[in-house]
Amino acid sequence: MSEQYLFVYGTLMASTRHPMAMRLARESRLVGNGTIRGRLYDLGAYPALVETGEGDGEVHGEVRALNSPAASLPWLDAYEGIVPGRDCDYERVERRVRLEDGRALTAWVYLYRKPVTGRRLIESGSWLAHTAARRSQSSEA
Repeated sequence: MSEQYLFVYGTLMASTRHPMAMRLARESRLVGNGTIRGRLYDLGAYPALVETGEGDGEVHGEVRALNSPAASLPWLDAYEGIVPGRDCDYERVERRVRLEDGRALTAWVYLYRKPVTGRRLIESGSWLAHTAARRSQSSEA
C-alpha cells in the first residue's frame, strides 16, 4: 500500500507545540512544507481552510506521511470534530498539495464547510505568520 499523507495548516503543525501536533509528530514523519489552493480564515483559536477556484488563494502548511493511517485518522477526525452522520464544521478530503521543491502529491486535508461571513481572512495564507503577528501586536499594546 502506498503512503498516505496529511496536509496540516494550523494547530497540528509541529512548530505550534500544541499537544495534538506533538502526537501527530510522533505518529508521522515530516515530508516538507507545502501549499494548497484555498483561503485561510481566523476562527480565533484555530484557522479554517476554505476551498477556492484555480489561482484564487494559497494556504501554507506542512505535509506529513502517516506511519499508520488506520490508527491516526480516527483521532484526527475526532480532534477536528468530525462525527459520522452529523453535519460537521470540517470534512476530511484528499486534495493535491505542492511541496516547496515543486513536487505535487495527494494528501488528506481538513476543509471548513461552514460560512465564513464576518470571519477575518488571513491574507498571507499562513497561520504561523498570522499568529506571530497577533502576538507581536498584543505585546506592543
